[in-house]
Amino acid sequence: MASNVLNRIPKRILGTLLSSLSGGVVPRMGAPYIAIGRKEEIQALADALDRVAEGEGSTKFIIGRYGSGKSFLIQLARGYALDKGFVTADCDLSPERKLAGSGMYGLATFRELMKNLACKTSPDGGALPVIIGKWFTSIASELEDEGLDRNGQEYTDEFTKRISASLRSLESDIGGFDFAAVMKKYYTSWSDGDDSGQSACLKWLRGEYSTRTEARQGLGIRSVTIITDDNWYDYLKLFTSFFRLAGYSGLCLYIDECVNLYKIPNRISRENNYEKILSMFNDTMQGRAPGLMIVFGGTPQFLEDTRRGLYSYEALRSRLADGRFGGGEYRSLMQPVLRLKRLSDAEMLALIIRLTSLHGEYHAWEPGLTEEEMNDFLATSLKREGAGTMITPREIIRDYVTLLDLLYTNRDLSYADIKRTAADNPQISTAAYDSRTPQSSIPASVSQNSQQNGKVTLEDITF
Repeated sequence: MASNVLNRIPKRILGTLLSSLSGGVVPRMGAPYIAIGRKEEIQALADALDRVAEGEGSTKFIIGRYGSGKSFLIQLARGYALDKGFVTADCDLSPERKLAGSGMYGLATFRELMKNLACKTSPDGGALPVIIGKWFTSIASELEDEGLDRNGQEYTDEFTKRISASLRSLESDIGGFDFAAVMKKYYTSWSDGDDSGQSACLKWLRGEYSTRTEARQGLGIRSVTIITDDNWYDYLKLFTSFFRLAGYSGLCLYIDECVNLYKIPNRISRENNYEKILSMFNDTMQGRAPGLMIVFGGTPQFLEDTRRGLYSYEALRSRLADGRFGGGEYRSLMQPVLRLKRLSDAEMLALIIRLTSLHGEYHAWEPGLTEEEMNDFLATSLKREGAGTMITPREIIRDYVTLLDLLYTNRDLSYADIKRTAADNPQISTAAYDSRTPQSSIPASVSQNSQQNGKVTLEDITF
């Protein structure tokens, strides 16, 4: 059953997926094929997307330790948003990319988001020309249905009027007039086949002009502002409105590695970034940014540190901290903060079984690992000091894909041979491993048969 489904996975995606996993990197493609656990979190993000598609706004914080799966969950959510008809944009914050600052740090983040702009037909980024072209094509179809000749002047005049009429609702927003002027210029260049004119418009839309003089010269528009550190977020809201006009459900922003804001040494600079997060949070939660969803990914320190984290900024702490009834045994995933818990042992074993099948499918071989050896690999991994609470999916996945690679390239070796060479690894302790797993922690993807036996097999995994 599993192999029939796996055969439908494009080899290019499968190869990229395995390469990313072996390097401890979150894959941009193929993430759903190894989605084990996190069912509740995925459902919470999906429910939020449904509300945003209806005209609401939303902000979520995915909080987890390094390697716990927050970046993986973000990629899963991004793929789901694309399927739901959203435009998505994602970026990782870094010392050069922040949300606020005087050194074009915010603008650098905007440019990265625009570079990674994606839609269902262009999931790998660079989708802005595709989105605009789709919008122009829909207007052209309307005019042709009305009997206008594509080569006539009346057609061109009416097309420009339709652009102005569609974008009139944006004129009350910051940058709305300039946005409309650039879109008209883009249409003129598009209809004339002027590639340099289209490039100049895209350069403005991506925030790549450094001065207004440079923008005016490049665009041939007498008076036009540019996207800067001060207004880049306002333009993201403007783009959200435009995407909805163009027929999309909205815009989803995925901003990961927010721990880099926590690492900013200067308190004032750090708080300026937190103030930008507060502005984003208020806009989306108060209905001032319809169709916009923002997902931040960060570590517990980024959120909870009262000296340097979000909790150090009182306005954010009062909004994001657990309420009187939160933080206990039960949790509500409707809250802005989604804290990732450790995957259960059964979920990790299910992940190992799935990786075995994927590796065998890609390399067209039968991994010689038995079910007992897969269980032994997990047991050995969980013998590490503190693994009961600290082991992460990233470590398990990276080590196991490495093991599969070794078995594939060294066909004369067995699992026992490779394990024997690692027997003196100081990271492996002699602590006993309890293979019993609480029934409540067994994932939905594992069959009832495995729950009764307390053991997961390849036949129990639903792909």
